Amino acid sequence: MAETLKKGSRVTGAAREKLAADLKKKYDSGASIRALAEETGRSYGFVHRMLTESGVVLRGRGGATRGKKAATV
Repeated sequence: MAETLKKGSRVTGAAREKLAADLKKKYDSGASIRALAEETGRSYGFVHRMLTESGVVLRGRGGATRGKKAATV
């Protein structure tokens, strides 16, 4: 996936499956959807859709959460 895809071009068949597998592997190893979108030259929504189509369980958004503080010992 070294080369970026032409923006707006359709990705079908074996190329789509290969791209989905590459995105899944990189996402599972810690890359963000935004980083993958920039790397491939595609939109956030495209990468998000490819990941969900390939069965990836998406990570939460992270950051500060509200709620009860954990008890410190």
